[in-house]
Amino acid sequence: MVLVCTGYNKGEVRVEVLDLDEICWRTLIKAHDSDVACVALSNDGRLLVTTSTEGTLVRVFKTSDGRLLQELTTGSETAEIHSFCSSSDAEWLAVSSNKGTVHVFSLNAAINGSQEAKQDNSPLSRVPSFRGIVLPNNHSPEWWVAWFHVPEDIQHIIAFGHQKNTVLIVGMNGRCKFDPIAGGEMTQMECHNFLQSDFAGN
Repeated sequence: MVLVCTGYNKGEVRVEVLDLDEICWRTLIKAHDSDVACVALSNDGRLLVTTSTEGTLVRVFKTSDGRLLQELTTGSETAEIHSFCSSSDAEWLAVSSNKGTVHVFSLNAAINGSQEAKQDNSPLSRVPSFRGIVLPNNHSPEWWVAWFHVPEDIQHIIAFGHQKNTVLIVGMNGRCKFDPIAGGEMTQMECHNFLQSDFAGN
């Protein structure tokens, strides 16, 4: 089991790996210069995704050693990140913010780092109980592959759908599909307004 929380210092994230309720090891990651706003783990717990209160950079770390695998940018303007999540295979990352756009990023570099981790047969037996503070490496920020426009300043929660290359947007705009090769603006597949009811006024 992997547990993640903010650290004592600004921009710091604490990662702990537990086995049978005992802490096997912990890592402190200096993820950002400003305060951490959001953190999330991939389904297998090997990848940690973070963003700061500035909201311009999303960083992907390897939980086993705190190494920065990938750096993603949502733009140059300060944004409030509302939600992000990775696909079940950790190939894609979706991010929503108050800027009225849902972005989809490729996690190709992170996948390579995750595969390297899988080649380690018993990582917990070879890491110290405390790794200290890991500083991020220099990475060139990568841009998104696909996007979809949503109303600005409205919080949207996102998740990847069961159908391939689909993103579920809980807000106002329903389900969208992106082209992993051509990229570009996502296509809206369906939209349901749960605020309206056939029984309204009855």
